Amino acid sequence: MKFPGQLVFGLDIGTRSIVGTVGYRVGEKFYVVTQSIREHKTRSMLDGQIHDIYKVGETISEVKSELEERIGRTLRDVCIAAAGRVLRTVTVRIDQELEGDREVTGEDIYALDSMGVEKAYEEFLESNDTDIKFYCVGYSVVRYYMNGYPMGNLEGHRAKTIGEDLIATFLPEDVVDGLYKAVGVAGLEVVNLTLEPIAAIQVAIPEMYRMLNIALVDVGAGTSDISVTKDGSIIAYGMIPIAGDSLTEVIAKHCLVDFATAEHIKRETGVKERIEYKDIMGLSQTISAAEIEEVTAEVISDMTGRVADKIKELNGGKSVSAVFVVGGGGMLPGYTEALAGKLGIQKERVAVRGEEVMQNIEFLEADAKKDSLMVTPIGICLSFYEQSNNFIFVYFNEQRIKIYDNNKVAVVDAAMQAEFPNDGLFPKRGRELNYTVNGKPRITRGSLGEAAVITVNGSEADIYTPVHANDQIRVQESTAGEPAQLDINQLPEYGATMRVEVNDRKVDLPKFASVNGELQSGYYSIRENDSIEILGYYTVRQIAEFMDVIINQEMNIYVNNKLADMDTKVYENFSVIWTMETLQLSDRDKYENGMAESFEGLPEDDGSYVKSEPRAESGAEEPEETHPDALEMTGDEAGAPAVSAGGEEQGTPTDIPENQTAEEPGDKTGEPDGRTDNSIYVTVNGQQIRMSGKSEYVFVDVFSYIDFDLSKPQGSGIVTKLDGRDAQYMENIHSGAVIEIYWRH
Repeated sequence: MKFPGQLVFGLDIGTRSIVGTVGYRVGEKFYVVTQSIREHKTRSMLDGQIHDIYKVGETISEVKSELEERIGRTLRDVCIAAAGRVLRTVTVRIDQELEGDREVTGEDIYALDSMGVEKAYEEFLESNDTDIKFYCVGYSVVRYYMNGYPMGNLEGHRAKTIGEDLIATFLPEDVVDGLYKAVGVAGLEVVNLTLEPIAAIQVAIPEMYRMLNIALVDVGAGTSDISVTKDGSIIAYGMIPIAGDSLTEVIAKHCLVDFATAEHIKRETGVKERIEYKDIMGLSQTISAAEIEEVTAEVISDMTGRVADKIKELNGGKSVSAVFVVGGGGMLPGYTEALAGKLGIQKERVAVRGEEVMQNIEFLEADAKKDSLMVTPIGICLSFYEQSNNFIFVYFNEQRIKIYDNNKVAVVDAAMQAEFPNDGLFPKRGRELNYTVNGKPRITRGSLGEAAVITVNGSEADIYTPVHANDQIRVQESTAGEPAQLDINQLPEYGATMRVEVNDRKVDLPKFASVNGELQSGYYSIRENDSIEILGYYTVRQIAEFMDVIINQEMNIYVNNKLADMDTKVYENFSVIWTMETLQLSDRDKYENGMAESFEGLPEDDGSYVKSEPRAESGAEEPEETHPDALEMTGDEAGAPAVSAGGEEQGTPTDIPENQTAEEPGDKTGEPDGRTDNSIYVTVNGQQIRMSGKSEYVFVDVFSYIDFDLSKPQGSGIVTKLDGRDAQYMENIHSGAVIEIYWRH
């Protein structure tokens, strides 16, 4: 048989009977192709809970076979609804900021719903004080928000933020698992799972009525499922574990009949004035409908009282305006009147709903049933079109697990559901190494191990590989890497040597580090919690000892042309002189050495000399301002941006314009090395320039003598070289230095 729409198969697996419905939707109308009803031969279900999976499965198979014969097709996929004795609900508010002010799409709304369900599940887990596993079996959006304001439908609107209030419902694992196994016995696979009150409301309370404060009560055999609408939305769900079977049991005891006969008597009440039956003794009996109403009155009063209390609880402590009743249990005479009395509303506002609410339902079979028993089965089919909240089963390392299917299930979701350790999926690092360098804590991480080996159905996969029902997932746990290892010479602060100039001779001094107060070479392997101090200087005494030189006590000592003593610290590129002679000092040096009260006003060279006196008592201060390791300058401070580090240096040195070329040596001051005006000659990018006006020069001073436009970057950074090595902006430069400055490309 051919149909104009996709066929949907829905099963209402009730405590007393199973109803199968096959239909399709075209536009706003749903067409019921055929239906089949089978009662359980035994009490294989109680209070909405499956007690005998295989017997329920056999009954489902009978329903399935009858429907297949009628439509001429094999049915494999099925939609079902759940009810249960332990229903939990969680209401959450979720907000999502969009990328800019843009149009909201259907995908945005789907993602928002998924986030709401996930948040509700997280909150539920926090409040679940039992060892029972629960699953989300349905959800409803109470209200959407656009930029903080309530909105009926978000799609198509422009918004910066969207949000929603969402109710998620949860049932225990055994309730859900029993349903899945029972349909599996019949060779069916669940494609949609919803909650019975969610399904019933699809038919019983159309959206145009949801502006009203109405309750829907689905009175089944084992449970009474309740939902409440208000302001255009479903605002709450609830359930009480008492329904039609309680009435049947009272009738069975009063009439002395088995459960099936009592069920027959209950159904005939309200249809016939007198009902005939045989009791367990085989005797024919007759009972009036009035007597049945009298026998069941107390149970109806208790049942409706509990339903009324639940409705008020769900509705904020007050009654509703009206109640729609569906399901077989509510058809017994006296039920609607009792419920109206418990709620304190007019009896006309509590009514059984059936064919009159099925305005958009078309039955293709002439003899189709159209009473309140059919509301929930048809609603189960309609729920297929409203939302997808399925569960699927997969195998994780041979363990069968159930996953909530949001159409985006991946290996990582299955791993979480199987409680596989998270760090078992990702490469583990070896043990880290903790230590301090110059007083600052530092960590060196261990190496990464091997990632987890993952396969899905035997094919190579990763944690993001999608999974589907019955997939076989195997995960071999990741491994840890090697513990962290580091020698001192691998620290960025550590250099193999430091170069100083001693009496005009270049001397390379090996660097050392102090570890926990003891000197260690660069080959020392750092240990946990080591305290490391990188020594970036030598004292004059240590230099002399390294050079195996004995300094006469009568000698004068100069560090960077300043008076010094044996304990003065000497840093990279400093100059040291020890001599029996006195040196001529510049006016600035005289001032800084205490030989002049003021620097300004002194003649350029007045012929003063340092007196030749013993140096043992000299207390010249350490030249802090020239300590290269103690200075950190940004590009703004130095007159140039910091040079980019890392990577291979490429580019062409910038030429110095002709009008910036230095004077030839000797044209004013004689030989450069013998000058008395403190000028120096250096080579920059192949051209010699003269620098003058200062007693000392640092690398950054060169930028004042060359045409190098720092305001218009022409590369990723500036390369600076001094005598073939990377230069420090504040290190001293001397006559004869070879400098390169260019943009890195």
